[in-house]
Amino acid sequence: MTTLEAGGLRDGYAELGDVRLHYVEAGDGPLVVLLHGFPEFWFGWRSQIPALADAGFRVVAPDMRGYNLSSRPARVAAYSTDRLAADVRDLIRERGADRAFLAAHDWGAGAAWATAMNHPEVVERLAILNAPHPNRMLRGLRQPRQLARSWYMFFFQLPWLPEHLLRAAGWSALRRALEYDARPGAFTPQDIARYVEAWSQPGAATAMLNYYRAAFRQLPRRAQERTRPIRAPTLVIWGERDRALGAELAEPDRADVPNLDRVVRLSDASHWLQHDEPDRVGQLLIEFFAGAADREPAA
Repeated sequence: MTTLEAGGLRDGYAELGDVRLHYVEAGDGPLVVLLHGFPEFWFGWRSQIPALADAGFRVVAPDMRGYNLSSRPARVAAYSTDRLAADVRDLIRERGADRAFLAAHDWGAGAAWATAMNHPEVVERLAILNAPHPNRMLRGLRQPRQLARSWYMFFFQLPWLPEHLLRAAGWSALRRALEYDARPGAFTPQDIARYVEAWSQPGAATAMLNYYRAAFRQLPRRAQERTRPIRAPTLVIWGERDRALGAELAEPDRADVPNLDRVVRLSDASHWLQHDEPDRVGQLLIEFFAGAADREPAA
């Protein structure tokens, strides 16, 4: 384990059977696991990691499988949500905890929803940023407006071509997705350089896109049949200027998330809400996770 240059963050590798996950860690106390989405890596939580650590939590932010310095399995099936959820469960245990608070964005939130369904015993509380509950997303894709917004998911199903175009264009599409959608200045040139370095790792582009490919290999009816109610107290934080996901997708059904705490809508934030409003997102997470100690007796 080494110490990173940014604020005493510790980094290491967790051996989880078929994959090796790189992570950064900070602080001491109850465990918080932060899960990034597409096309980020642990660095997407750079503003929230020190805030949570200063608030008395031990924070672990992994590079999810396929990203940056973590293992990049070759097969599409290796990126199913069941595999992603098992990674989260195993990471919590590898870091020496029985349970953890989860905060997750985009595809990381897809993994977090699945973890809370498949492995509820490891999830203390769940905070979701701009990622619909799977059943809500399936219904959304039946609507022409959301279907049009999600065009890129279908393009990503093509073999080899999407990643070839991304690399050939110097990652311009991914750069625009961050720089154009987010608030001006939310991503600095130095930040973008770190993302480009992560995307340029051998096999990383294909691995990132395989999340979408794996999701489309499961029939919608089968996916819906496999969902189970999420019992963990759940907070949803939603940036309403999201260009890819309609604001109507934010609210999960109570039957799916019976212990929904609330949905907090940030009217001026984009899909990249933890970058647009880093302090506000950090404070919401601290309040939600710290509230567990006030309202729930210790085990």
